[in-house]
Amino acid sequence: MNANDLYALRERFNRSGTLLCFNGPISRSLIEELGNALKNYLNVEAARPAEAMDVFSVYIEMTQNIRSYATHCGYTDGDAAATVVIARDEAGHYVVSAGNIVSLEDGARLVERIRTLSAMDKPQLKALYKEQLRKPRAPDAVSGAGLGLIDIARRATSMLDPTLSAHDATRGFFSLSVVI
Repeated sequence: MNANDLYALRERFNRSGTLLCFNGPISRSLIEELGNALKNYLNVEAARPAEAMDVFSVYIEMTQNIRSYATHCGYTDGDAAATVVIARDEAGHYVVSAGNIVSLEDGARLVERIRTLSAMDKPQLKALYKEQLRKPRAPDAVSGAGLGLIDIARRATSMLDPTLSAHDATRGFFSLSVVI
């Protein structure tokens, strides 16, 4: 990438309100480092404490889900990559977006689950969260108790925006944008 391309990218980020952007393989330590950078940026922005906590929590949940999925699937390098963008929209809301390669089957289930959660109101999400907390977990369960997506939906200020774009016959790129 030459300097002109980099400058054009910078200008595009500025126009779109992009605060933080990452694209590449994601590790536990990288999630932590980007999280620290995000916290610092939110402090400089003087974000309200509750708003900053929501942005940070959604970022952590989304990136940990991506890392966990890639590990579970045995993905390496490019397939284990995440694309993460944190921006501010025209109304001043924070928008946390993240995406990764998934099986089309897993992606379709995830889109459906998120759309179901997004259709719920805050009291319904709270009740579902409490219900999920009380459910016993199978000792051999690969993933968490399903609380993360519910928590993301509870923190969102508008409908969640999941997408799934086919990459090839079996895999696609799943992305989720959350407005806080």
